[in-house]
Formats: sequence, structure tokens, C-alpha cells
Amino acid sequence: MIWVVLILSVVLLFVLAWLFCICPSLRRHPDRKLLTGARIAHRGLHDDTVPENSLTAFHLAAEQGYAIENDIHITADGEIVVFHDDTLERMCGVSGKPEEFTLAELKKLRLGGTEETIPTLAECLAVVDGRVPLLIEFKCRTNAVCSRLCPGADRILSEYKGVYWVQSFYPFVLSWYRKHRPEVCRGQLSTAFVGDKLHMRMLGMLLFNCIARPDFVSYDWQYRRKWNRRICTLLGALPLGWTFRTQEDLDACRKDFAGYIFEGFRAK
Repeated sequence: MIWVVLILSVVLLFVLAWLFCICPSLRRHPDRKLLTGARIAHRGLHDDTVPENSLTAFHLAAEQGYAIENDIHITADGEIVVFHDDTLERMCGVSGKPEEFTLAELKKLRLGGTEETIPTLAECLAVVDGRVPLLIEFKCRTNAVCSRLCPGADRILSEYKGVYWVQSFYPFVLSWYRKHRPEVCRGQLSTAFVGDKLHMRMLGMLLFNCIARPDFVSYDWQYRRKWNRRICTLLGALPLGWTFRTQEDLDACRKDFAGYIFEGFRAK
């Protein structure tokens, strides 16, 4: 009998520890209501002639009433720019990381063979001007970079009058906002990270929520049936899905997600 009690106790402790790790924030942030039903243009409305994360892409999305997802990096001289990739090769045709260049050096580059330049966060905010909400992804792979990016971006965002949410794959970012700007609605980005390193698979299982305590979770829609994601939703996290590339896929997931990040079509 005592062995049964011990085994059940161990199982119970394991379940409680698991629930504690994946549990989101217990609050219900008032800005979450704007995420419900939101159609969010991934890197703005871009196509073969309008590059992603450009001022034109942001203007077009705002003009059509879509919320906007964008991505931010910190430059070598401490400026905040809007750019997705970890390197500049794909979009600008040069080697190196955005963090290795000054703003003046980045402004000499062009996006996707167009005349568009890499915008600053301040320029993006000026173009959107509160017309639609912004979903801002913080791009940083180390705590050292995150510790520069978070306060640098916050100095700009704290003056912005429009609605915005912050999200990141890196729990340090959400932990920083939880400590320094708890009033900001924050989200954990994730996917299954199949075949990746252990710490990334743990991130895919949302086991770092104990650090981040997100208000919402943005999860790769193709892995929507992952148990940790579903339990996290039941525990209170608002579920967002990314990145939908057809209306059919979006429609098929309406029961799984409250908001939808899309690309390559005009979401309905």
C-alpha cells in the first residue's frame, strides 16, 4: 500500500511541476480582446514588388485594416530597426547580421532589389500611427542582445499612443517585460522544434512559460494538436496561429486559434 501512495505522490508532483512550467499568466490582459478574431499581416502586406517589413508593406496593411506583425533588431550603435532574418543575405544581398552594422550602414542597403530601405521602429510607428494594432517580435538569440534590445525598444514604444503587443521566441524578452513593463500584453512564440536541441524542444513544449508567463501563445498552426499547447490554452493563454498561407488552412483552424497571422493572401 505504501508503494502505491509513493508512486501516486511522485506522479502528482510530476503533473503539478509540468502544469506550473507551462502555465501562462493568470491575468486576462484587457488588450487580449483585440487579438480575438484578429487577422494579422505577417511582416505587413508584401508581394513580389513590395518587400516584407517595409514601410510600404506596413502602410498597405494599415490601409486595409489588418493588424501588423513585424520584427525588430538592435544595431551596433543601439538603434532599433525592423528586419526579420538573423542575417542580411536574403533580403539585402550582403553578409553579416543586423547587430553588426550601424543604422547609417544599414540605411545604405536596399530590401529585395527595390528602393525600400530597412526602416527603424520609429519610422514604422509613424507610418502606422495607431490605425491598427502592432504585434512586435523581438529578435535576439542571446540574453546579452536581449538585454539591450528590450530597453532600447521600450524607450520608443513607451511614447507610442497606438495599441501594440510584444512577442518573442526567447523567454528572456517576456521575462524582461514581465518585470519592467507588466502592463504590456506579452506572448510566447513557439513551434514543435522537431529534431532540434533539447532546450529548443523544451521551448516547443512551452516549459519556459514559468519564466515568461505569457498572456497569449503564438504557435505554428501545423502543430496545433500538441498537448502542451492545448493544455496551456485551457489554463488561460489566448492562442494565436502562425503563419497561414491560404484561406483554406485558416478556416480549418478557427476552432484552434483566436487570432491568425497570415501571409501571401488577403485573409477574411
